[in-house]
Amino acid sequence: MILGDNIFYGEGLGFALQKSLPDFGAHIFTFEVSDPSQYGVLTIDLTGTPLRVEEKPKSSTSRMAITGLYFFDHEATKRAYQIKPSSRGELEITSVIESYLRDKKLTYTTLTRGTAWLDMGNPKALNDAATFIRTIEERTGLKIGCLEEISWRNGWLSKTDLNITAKKFSSSSYGKYLDSLS
Repeated sequence: MILGDNIFYGEGLGFALQKSLPDFGAHIFTFEVSDPSQYGVLTIDLTGTPLRVEEKPKSSTSRMAITGLYFFDHEATKRAYQIKPSSRGELEITSVIESYLRDKKLTYTTLTRGTAWLDMGNPKALNDAATFIRTIEERTGLKIGCLEEISWRNGWLSKTDLNITAKKFSSSSYGKYLDSLS
């Protein structure tokens, strides 16, 4: 599951995520941040074992923000139905994660510094993400998150289907980009 207001970008990130798939339980991804009070936070012990999950703590000894990317097993729906609204009156994803932690079924991966994680939960962050994407695309000439390209490169979309889609959008820069791939 990925939250709709999150962007993840980095070399080989898709392959790294595939390696992190658990057989059971929940697996979360963390990223070190300067202000953990803006996020759900994971605290670990000296051996790296998860100890605590907190939603937007006023103060925390941990800077490990829980990103909006999660792998959950088949129990997630049942667990989600069991949670109660938080003190903020919201159903928190961290409550589902905490239930896995209590049952010792929570694992995590800390994303590397070469990975960009953009949480677009407010207007400034949304603008920052748009600027980041525009800058990368303009400098590299490549599109970020182009589903047709991803599908074609993985063999899920034929060259013929890619060309048909490119023709549909031929008057736009997106169509021209798709056409340049084949």
